[in-house]
Amino acid sequence: MSVQDQTGKGSWPQLRVEDWQGTRDTVQLWTQIVGKVRTAHAPMLNHWWQVPLYVTPRGLATHSIPHPSGPFDMEFDFFDHRLAIRSGNGSVASVGLDAKSTSEFYAETMAAPAGLGLETTIRAVPVEVDPAIPFAEDSVHNSYDAAAVQLFWRQRVQADRILDTFRSSFRGKVRPVHHYWGTMDLACTRFSGRAAPRHAGAHQTSRNGSWRRATRTN
Repeated sequence: MSVQDQTGKGSWPQLRVEDWQGTRDTVQLWTQIVGKVRTAHAPMLNHWWQVPLYVTPRGLATHSIPHPSGPFDMEFDFFDHRLAIRSGNGSVASVGLDAKSTSEFYAETMAAPAGLGLETTIRAVPVEVDPAIPFAEDSVHNSYDAAAVQLFWRQRVQADRILDTFRSSFRGKVRPVHHYWGTMDLACTRFSGRAAPRHAGAHQTSRNGSWRRATRTN
């Protein structure tokens, strides 16, 4: 079956968590590194809409990231199995996606944009995982099953299509379909306009009634 067939409207590739657990945990951390690069530069938006990744025809990507040296973006390409870093001046760098430690991936991913004049500093510790091993010290997560990763992306394509259709008929405020790298989730929220209950630890509310934390971490 071709890739086109497997990403068709009626096809949902099967991939159980237990069949790619090591790769899943590794890729989650790698997406966190890229997500944190975006977070380091993108201006704050309510609901943290400036931090997610997005499903693309080849994998997962940031939107355009502002930088003092010019805009750039980053895309996980699950066909060529590389992380592409593309600068607004036409320069391109890449990091191979293969079986390597998270510490290696972190070092390569921070060096690649720096080589294009796009230096970035992030808080180099993962979030929403336990244990939270600093990226530069993580030799535990080092799996990359290319076939499983592509199946994961094909599932994401289908879920993104369904959620996009779901959101299209709502006339109120609705978020775009976002891949949140902290928990490896696709999210799409519709807002009623009613005041939301106060979130523990939050002390600021946006005008549409939803709470958000007033602090920012990347």
